Amino acid sequence: MRLDPAHLAALAAIVRQGSFDAAAGQLGVTASAISQRIKALEERMGTVLIERGQPCVPTAAGARLAQHAEDLALLEAQVLERLAPDTTGSQPRLRIAVNADSLATWLIPALATAPPLLFDLVIDDQDHSADWLRRGSVSAAITGHATPVPGCDCSALGQFRYIATASPAFMKEWFADGVTADSLARAPMMAFNAKDRLQHRWITEVTGDRLSPPTHHMASTHAFVDAALCGLGWGMNPVSLVRGHIDAGRLVALVPDAPLDIALYWQTNRLMARALDPLWQALKTAAGRDLQQSLTRL
Repeated sequence: MRLDPAHLAALAAIVRQGSFDAAAGQLGVTASAISQRIKALEERMGTVLIERGQPCVPTAAGARLAQHAEDLALLEAQVLERLAPDTTGSQPRLRIAVNADSLATWLIPALATAPPLLFDLVIDDQDHSADWLRRGSVSAAITGHATPVPGCDCSALGQFRYIATASPAFMKEWFADGVTADSLARAPMMAFNAKDRLQHRWITEVTGDRLSPPTHHMASTHAFVDAALCGLGWGMNPVSLVRGHIDAGRLVALVPDAPLDIALYWQTNRLMARALDPLWQALKTAAGRDLQQSLTRL
């Protein structure tokens, strides 16, 4: 079955923009034309691809097909760049699933050194970001899994180091008698969301126990640091973000000689691996520098 590129472009634009009107504006056609293209594509595929609403959202099939359209656009742009470098075209878009802590530390400088792309970053826990690849919703992901998703290649990026930290006042209030299983079970803890198990993993490594402390949920890497500084709770913070606070005495490591190192991997759709190799080279350079630095003990 051959799919009309104009139909695929319309689908990708709707998923990107959230409405038929916005997609029409981006592609320079009427909303009626966009509607007709989506209707024809849905009839061709035999299934609904877009759930009409405010905003419009893709079905599972629509999301996979829209990602396929974005991948084709990126491959086409690279071919044109090699064969007709003076051709003016739209900048290709790349959708990647990444963990928030990488985004807040080493990832943005790496993306800035990569070949020109429009990045669409999906934020998810490193233990779950590979799920986006399995669904075909992204072209690549930074994950915590060394086992490749079927149809994908996997390369090691390095170790991301965390340290459990809290304010001196918080330590005095909750850990005056030491950091033990009993005190950790009572002390307020921070987690990114319900998926975030870093704190639980660290507790088990330090105490051997599986605990469920009272937990604040805050989906922001920098909010973790701010909350720790304000004495709201303790949490696993990237060493690169808290080293200065620890040196200045504004934060304290709960157990200084017990960091938590999380291995990160770059997984990408195998069909896109060659096209994304320049980006991989940029990520590898940045990760080799910054993640290696994070291995230095406090």
